[in-house]
Amino acid sequence: MMHTPTIAGVTDPRFAAVQDAFASSFSDGLELGAAVAVVLDGQPVVDLWGGTADASGRPWTRDTLVNVWSVTKAISALALAMLQDRGQLDMTRPVADYWPDFAANGKGQITMDQALSHQAGLDGLAGEMALSDALDHTTFAAAVARMAPLWQPGSACVYHSITLGALMAEPFRQIDGRSIGRFIADEIAGPLNIDFFLGLPLDQDHRVAELVEGRGALDWQAFLRSCPYPHSALYPEVPATAPNSRAWRAAEVAGAGGQSDAISLAKLFGGLANGTSPVISPAGLSRALQPRFDGPDGCSLEPVCFAAGFRLRDPAYGARASRHSFGHCGWGGSVAFADPDAGLGFAFVTRNMLGFADGPDPRRARLLNAVYDAL
Repeated sequence: MMHTPTIAGVTDPRFAAVQDAFASSFSDGLELGAAVAVVLDGQPVVDLWGGTADASGRPWTRDTLVNVWSVTKAISALALAMLQDRGQLDMTRPVADYWPDFAANGKGQITMDQALSHQAGLDGLAGEMALSDALDHTTFAAAVARMAPLWQPGSACVYHSITLGALMAEPFRQIDGRSIGRFIADEIAGPLNIDFFLGLPLDQDHRVAELVEGRGALDWQAFLRSCPYPHSALYPEVPATAPNSRAWRAAEVAGAGGQSDAISLAKLFGGLANGTSPVISPAGLSRALQPRFDGPDGCSLEPVCFAAGFRLRDPAYGARASRHSFGHCGWGGSVAFADPDAGLGFAFVTRNMLGFADGPDPRRARLLNAVYDAL
């Protein structure tokens, strides 16, 4: 039995069981430092944090940030959806219409819809690249632009874990002129008064929690390497603790490098859930949330459903989330999503990266069961 740290924050009495569920992951040794938040009908009802932010024992506080891995994809997807909402982007058109260099080596007809739903045949680079080079957006995007597809685009859905970042960020830059990280700061995080950084300023570095490679964290990479589509886990290879470096935090890794906290993510998705977000119209969001792929994953053969960068009705949202739920999960445990049928925005972020090959992450499952019980 592990020592349970003091759980700080606030919880509406109706959601008291969420605090108990959160504390239980510390007491049974699954958690080191984490936060969970729930926004219901636009109002925060859970905002909790606890544990430590690094090996020194620095306490996790309300403003602690942590790398949320692929939860970042949903925020980058929102940025692209905002361009479409403004008439600057048509996701049915080829990527090369916005990024001319991308047409090289037979990629001229790959659409934005295909790219954002992991159907582009570009789930990894064609050859090795040092992580330091991959963190340079210009270098990485150029490598994606000049390569040939690794398999026939549109023939399968295979998770583009890191390359999706370039497929989002470079068309965005070509259209808007700003980097996608700058746009997120200016037009999402700023207007919503939330903390989400893609490209963390040096003066915010002290707030970031250090990730820990826990039990099973690398299982998904080993699985990918054994499947017919191993590229996503090979080029570039990304260690679980890469975000502990200043180089990663400073880079704009548009598919995996976001730094945030639970209450910020819950507020963002809570606004999207009930159609009150000031950054995108309900019609614009609905258009971005139309499924682009709904079928078996090329590696796991498990059912997946992708919109334009968002994961729809993912198991990480819990068994009781509605079929209209959308957001994204992140490597090691973090998740953020909206459930419009419940008027709910939910986020859980953690520094203890774990993998559970035999079922859902029990930390998330406990929390989500408690939330939906309260509803």
